[in-house]
Amino acid sequence: MNVLLLSYEEVAALLPMEECITLMREALVARARGQVHQPLRTIVRPHEAAGLMGLMPAYTSGAHAAFGLKAICVFPGNPARGMDAHQGAVLLFSAETGELQAVVNASAVTEVRTAAVSGVATQALARDDAGDLAIIGAGVQARSHVEAMSHVRRIRRCRVASRRIENARKLADELRAKYEFPIEAVETVEEALRGADLIVTATSASEPVVRREWVAAGAHINAVGACTPTARELDAATVAASSLFVDSAESATNEGGDYLCAVAEGVISQSHIRAELGDVLDGTKPGRTSADEVTLFKSLGLAVEDLAAAEYLYRKSGEAGAGTWVNF
Repeated sequence: MNVLLLSYEEVAALLPMEECITLMREALVARARGQVHQPLRTIVRPHEAAGLMGLMPAYTSGAHAAFGLKAICVFPGNPARGMDAHQGAVLLFSAETGELQAVVNASAVTEVRTAAVSGVATQALARDDAGDLAIIGAGVQARSHVEAMSHVRRIRRCRVASRRIENARKLADELRAKYEFPIEAVETVEEALRGADLIVTATSASEPVVRREWVAAGAHINAVGACTPTARELDAATVAASSLFVDSAESATNEGGDYLCAVAEGVISQSHIRAELGDVLDGTKPGRTSADEVTLFKSLGLAVEDLAAAEYLYRKSGEAGAGTWVNF
C-alpha cells in the first residue's frame, strides 16, 4: 500500500486561501445537507500533561467520499518556543477499502482552513461595506485571518492588538510587506476595536478580552481562539447582544466557552444560537437581517473541514506530482 505524505510547506503551496474558502463553503453545505457523518471530537487531557490531544473523525459521502481523522495536539507553550501550538496529522482513508491514503501535516491544514471558514462566515454574515479590520492576537491564526479577510472584503485598514505590544508590532511589520492597506499595532484591544466592523479574536485567552461597549453597531465578529468549555474571548454581554452563528450547534453546546459561560451567567438562554453556518449557506436559515445587527460566528473547528482539505490535497497532489509516496 502506497501512502502520500504531505509536509507543511507542501500543504501551504497546494492549498491557497482562495481555493480553501471555496472548499470550506462546499464542506459546510454538504454537512447541512446530511452528507457528512461527524461525531463530537474526543479530547484527551491528562492533568499532568503540558497540552492536550484532540481526535476528530469524519466521513463524507458523494463524489469524493472518504474517511478522515485528525489527531491534533494543542500545546499552549509552543509559541514561546517558536512553534505552532497545533501539532499533528490528518489521516485520509479510502471510502471503498478503508486503506490509508495520505498523512497530511495538520498544523498547515488547521492554519489555512480555520481562517478560510471565517472567510466563509464573513462572506455570509458581514455587511458588504465592512472593511475596518481588528485582529486580536498575533499568532499563526491572526496572520492567516488577515489573508482570509482580504479575500472576502475590501480592507480599508487593519489594527492589531495582542497581550504583548511587541508581538503586535512584529506581526504588523510582517503584514505591511504583503498588503497595501494600512496596518497598525495598537496598545489595547479597546483601541483596536474602536470603529471596527470586522473583528477577529484569535487569542489563547481564557478570560474575556472583548467587552460589549467596545463593539460597534453592525460589526461582524469571528471568535476563533477559545475552544474549551471554560475558556472565552468575549464577555457575556457581547454574546447576548449578538446574533450568534456557529459551525456546529453540538460543538458549541459542549465545547464553546463563549456560549456556555454566557448561559451559565444567565445572560442568554440555550436557544440563543441563531443557526449553523452551513444552514445559512444552504439558504435554509437567515443570516444578517439588518445593517446595525452585530453578528457573531463562533468557530470551534470541524473534522469535516480537515477531511475536505485532506481529500482535496490528495487529488491535487496527484495532478501536481507533489508530496512523498512511501510503501506502508
